[in-house]
Amino acid sequence: MPPMEYNQQQQQRTGGGAPPTGAKDLTAILAVLICFAAVLFSVLIPSSFASTSSNFSILHQVPEGHVGVYWRGGALLKTITDPGFHWKMPLITQFEPIQVTIQTDEVRDIPCGTKGGVMISFEKIEVVNRLLKDHVYETMLNYGVQYDKTWIYDKIHHEINQFCSAHTLQQVYIDMFDQIDDKMKEAIQIDCTRYAPGVQIIGVRVTKPSIPPTIRRNFEQMEEERTKVLIAIEKQRVAEKEAETQKKMALTEAEKNAQVSKILMEQKLMEKNSAKRQQEIENEMYMAREKSLADANSYQAIKEAEANKLKLTSEYLQLKFIEAIANKSKIFFGDRVPNMIVDQRLLGNFLNRESEPVTSSDY
Repeated sequence: MPPMEYNQQQQQRTGGGAPPTGAKDLTAILAVLICFAAVLFSVLIPSSFASTSSNFSILHQVPEGHVGVYWRGGALLKTITDPGFHWKMPLITQFEPIQVTIQTDEVRDIPCGTKGGVMISFEKIEVVNRLLKDHVYETMLNYGVQYDKTWIYDKIHHEINQFCSAHTLQQVYIDMFDQIDDKMKEAIQIDCTRYAPGVQIIGVRVTKPSIPPTIRRNFEQMEEERTKVLIAIEKQRVAEKEAETQKKMALTEAEKNAQVSKILMEQKLMEKNSAKRQQEIENEMYMAREKSLADANSYQAIKEAEANKLKLTSEYLQLKFIEAIANKSKIFFGDRVPNMIVDQRLLGNFLNRESEPVTSSDY
C-alpha cells in the first residue's frame, strides 16, 4: 500500500485528524534502530560463539586448530576454510568448525566379559587422535561431524569386548594388561587406515579394569604370595651372590698367595742359580789359577831339570863333592877312603856310568 493511502486511512480511523509530529519521529527512529540492531546482530555475532545463530549470521569465525566445513541445503560443500573470519550466506549455508590438531577422546564405562564369563568394566580409555587436514572433506562426506563416535568410541567398545572374550581374567587383568594399549591402537588404526584414512591414532591409554571384589581379593592374596615367593627368591639370590663373592674373594686370595709364593720361589731359585753360577765362576777361577801355578811349577821344574842337566858335569860334581866334604866337621875314613879322596876320577867314572842308559848287554 502506498504511504499516502495509508495515511488517509489512518486519518479516517482517527476521525480525520493528523498524527502528532513527535510521535511520528519517534516511531521512525525506533524502526531504524531495530533494523540496525538486527543487521548488527546477524553480522557481528560469529557462529562459533552462538550455535543457535549459525544459520542467521553472515560473518563467522574459525578458531585456531580447526578448519571450517560448510553445508548448503544439507549437501556438503568442498570449501574448506582456514582459521579466521569468513563470510557465508545466512539461513542457506550451515557451518561447523572441525578440529585438525591432536585431541584426546575419553571413552568411559566399557563393560566386557572375559573368556571365563567374569564381567569386568574399564572405567576410562583415552584415545589420542588427529584428523588430517587433507582428508577432512572425505571424512565429513562419509561419516559426518561425529566421525569419532564411529571410529573411536564405538570402535573401542568393540575391540575391548573382542579382546576380553578371547582371554581369561588372569590374562586381561595381569598377564597381558601391559599389551592392551598397543593392541587397541593397532586394531583401531588398521580399520581407520582402510575405511577412514584421515583419522590417525597416535596412542591409546587403558586404565586398570574393575573386577568383582571377591575375585580382586583372590588376586591380592595371590599377589601377596607371589611377593613372598619373590622375596624368598631374592634372599636366596642375595645369599648365593654373597657365597659366590666370598668364593671369588677366597680364590682371589689363594691366587694371590700362590703368585706370591711362586714369585718368592722364583726369587730364591734365581738367588741359588746366582750363587751356583758365582761358585762355578770361583771354581773356574781357582782351577785356572791352580792350573796356571801347576803349569808354572812344571815349567820351572822342567827348566830346573834342564838347567841341572846342563850343570851335571864331572867338574861341577867334583866341586860340589869337595864343598860338601869341606863343610863337614867330622869325617870318618874307611880302609879305602884315602884312595877315594886321592883318586877323584873314580867318582866321576861312577857317576858317568850311572847316567848312561842300561842295555841288555850289561846283564
